[in-house]
Formats: sequence, C-alpha cells, structure tokens
Amino acid sequence: MRKRFYKIWLSITIKEKIVSYTGVMLLIIILSVLLNLWMVRFSLLDFNNILQDNVKCSNLSGCLENERALFRAYIKNGQDDTKARMLLAIEETRKAVEAMPFDYAKIGEERYARTWSIRNCYEVYRERRDTMLELPEGETGYIRRLYEVYDMQDYLQGYAKMLMSETLVSGSTVYQKMVPWLVRVPIIVGVIGYLLLFVMVRMSRLTYQAIVDPIMKLVRISKKIAANDFFVEDVTVDNEDEMGELVHAFNKMKYATGEYIMALEEKRKTLDLLHEEERAMLETEKRLESMNLELLKSQIQPHFLFNTLNVIGGMATLEDAVTTEKMIQALSSLFRYNLKTPEAEVILARELKVVEDYLYLQQMRFGSRVLYVIDNQVNDQKVWVPTYTFQPLVENAIIHGLSPKEEGGKIRIRIWQTQDLLHITVADSGVGMTAEQREELQRRLEDRSDARSGIGISNVYRRIYAMYENGSMHIYSRKDVGTVAVLKIPQKEKRQQE
Repeated sequence: MRKRFYKIWLSITIKEKIVSYTGVMLLIIILSVLLNLWMVRFSLLDFNNILQDNVKCSNLSGCLENERALFRAYIKNGQDDTKARMLLAIEETRKAVEAMPFDYAKIGEERYARTWSIRNCYEVYRERRDTMLELPEGETGYIRRLYEVYDMQDYLQGYAKMLMSETLVSGSTVYQKMVPWLVRVPIIVGVIGYLLLFVMVRMSRLTYQAIVDPIMKLVRISKKIAANDFFVEDVTVDNEDEMGELVHAFNKMKYATGEYIMALEEKRKTLDLLHEEERAMLETEKRLESMNLELLKSQIQPHFLFNTLNVIGGMATLEDAVTTEKMIQALSSLFRYNLKTPEAEVILARELKVVEDYLYLQQMRFGSRVLYVIDNQVNDQKVWVPTYTFQPLVENAIIHGLSPKEEGGKIRIRIWQTQDLLHITVADSGVGMTAEQREELQRRLEDRSDARSGIGISNVYRRIYAMYENGSMHIYSRKDVGTVAVLKIPQKEKRQQE
C-alpha cells in the first residue's frame, strides 16, 4: 500500500503535488483549531456556566438581604437618604431575580421549581411592599401589612438560600461527571496531535523528495558545470512528472554542451595561434612605423630651424628691419610651441600668446582685410585649455570665412567662465554657411572625417570630447553673416587652485 501510494505520488504533476500538500496542511490547521475550540468549550464554557449560576444565586441572596435591612431601617427612621438607598436596593433585587437562570433543559427540575417559586413569590411581595410604602404610618391595618412584608422577605431569603444550595449541588454533580473527561483530554489531545504531526511530517518529506531534492541535485551538478566540468554523472530521479522531464532534458543539454564546448576550445586554440602570428606581424609593422617616424623627426631638425630663424632675426636687427624681425620672432614662437609642447593641457596665457602671434602674421599677409579682437574675462594664468586649441579654429576662420570675401572681415575671440565651466567662442564675419553645409560639417566632425572637415578643427573636436567628460564643441553659422565655434571646457578644482 505504501509503495503504491508513493508511485502514484511520483506520477502526478507538480501542481497536483502542491495542491495536495497545501490541502493536507490546511486540513491539519482546521482540525487543530477545532480541537482547541472543543477544549475551550469543554474546559472553560462548562465551568463558566457553573460559576455564573453560583454567582447569580449568591447575588440574589445578597440583594434580598440588603433590601430587607434597608427596608426595616427606613420604617424605623423614615429618613430620605435611607429611602434613596432602599429604592436602589429594591431595583438591584429586581434585576437579580430576572437574571436567575430559568431554562428547564439547562438547570433541571428542582432548580426550575425553586426559581419559579421565587419569581411568583417576588411578584406578590413587590405588590405588598409597594402598597405598604404608600400607607401613612397611622393607617388602619398598617402594622399587619408591615409584618406580612417582613414574613415574605424572610420567606424569599430562605428560598434564595435553598436555591443557592441546590445550585452548588448541581454544579458539583456536573463537575464530577466532567472529571473523567478532564483526565482523558490530555491523552486525546496528545494522540490527535501526534497523528496530525505524523501526517504533516510525512507529507513534507514526500514533497521534499519529489520537488526539493531533484532541484538540489540540479544545483549541485550546475555548480560543477560552472567550473567547466561538463562530464559529470547524470542527475537521477524517480519522478515521472515535469521534474523528471526537466532532469532528463538537463542531462541531454549537459552532454551536448560539453561536446560543443570541446569543439569551441579546439577552435579557440587554433584562433589563438593565428592571433599570435597576427600580433607578431603587427608588432613588426609598428616598429617599422616608429622607425620611419623617428627618421622623419631627425630629418626636420627643429633646432636647426630655430637657430636659422634666430640668425635671420639678428640680421633683420642689424639692417633695422623692425617689421621683419617681429614677423620672424612670431613665426619662431609658433614653431617652438608646436614642436616643443608635449603637455595635453596648458594655461590659457600660452594659447593666447600663440594665437596673437599667428594673427599678427596673418595681418602682415592680408593687411587690413583681417582684424581681430580678444575679449578675455578670466585669469589666463589659472585657467587651463587643451594644447593647440585656438590656432586651428582661427586658421579655419581666416581660410574658409574671411579670405573668400574681397573686403575681408573681423575675428572675435571671447572667453568667460561660469562656475567650473570655461566658455570660448571664436567668431568671424566671413562668408558663413547654409544650414545644410553647417549640418554636414557637424556630421563630419562627429564621424571624425578629417579629409573633408579639416585636420585641425577635427583634431580640436576629438580632443575636447576625449579629454573632458562634460566638454563640448558646436559650430553655428549663417550664410553671408559669419560662423561661430562654441567650446565648453570643464575646469578641474586642482587646476584652478594652482
């Protein structure tokens, strides 16, 4: 029977297993609640009824005694405060009589008869008591009526005591009948609790074996697979449900993945060999290019160029050619800055000096056709900019903006700062561009197309976006009005403090 049940359990679906487990747990909870309610009713409610009956009988006897004492005190002194207390006691006695149990099925024949007698007698007593209280003290028959009320009070008090005695005996009898059950209750609770616990543990174990245990096996094998060990033992389970199908599919995928990984590993080794050969070839080509570059540098001989320019400048001084000397000095400064500045960033003052030398040489070339204004609103000794930033922008403005115009134009460089962001604009009043031309230039800059956008301006654009996270460069232009290059360069705090 047990093996058959276990086989059926393994064959049903996971959903049916969960529903069955949940149903059994819910049934166990309901049975536990019902058992607790039965125990509460058995141990508390029945005892509570006995105690309540005893309390009501005792309360009736006390109320009758209190009313009798206050009634006699009022008859003797006739004081108003005594009357008020007596009336209050009369009301309490009435409530106590009405509160007495009067259900034949619950209290039994003797208590029912005694309670009935008290109720009937109390009604007669109440009428005579009220009539007595309304009679003047000297009225005929006053004394006789008074003693009749006294006798009825004694009668009610005696009946109340007998009812209380019978109630106590009845409660004791009920308790004696309950004692055997009270002895059996712990045994019954223990047996039922053990059966419920056994069923719960058994169902939990079956659920663990059918669901949790296969999952743990899959996790254990998965960790080995994660460590590139694909050829481990297959996962084995007895399930015939979705979990069994999952384990079967997992074993097939494990084997197929292992074969595929082996094939990829062999391919990777082959590609690594090819890659090593390509790297060796690229390294050789890189060394050749480096050698060619060094050769080119050695051919330029910048020191020879500077010395030659200095000699020419000295001869211009001897010949009193001031303008020629100044042009040679400006050109020498440009070459020196371009060839001997390895830093990625320089202070603004150096860049402005270079661009002023360049603009001076262009003025010597174009004369009054090229005018310029530099509006610097920052401390050029504490602000840093990328090396070789202004000259390519100014050169682009002169070549493409001013030189095509017969009358030339003006270049305006404006520099200001807002918090930690440096703003630079290089504007010209040249021929400008149409909206289509400007968009095409911006697109070429973003695509890094040096051939058509210009090596200098493209180089500035790429360096700003590469060097600064929040840096930017945009070109604005209108046909026959001019062009403006707008740069935004973040200033590091440590740079500003230097």
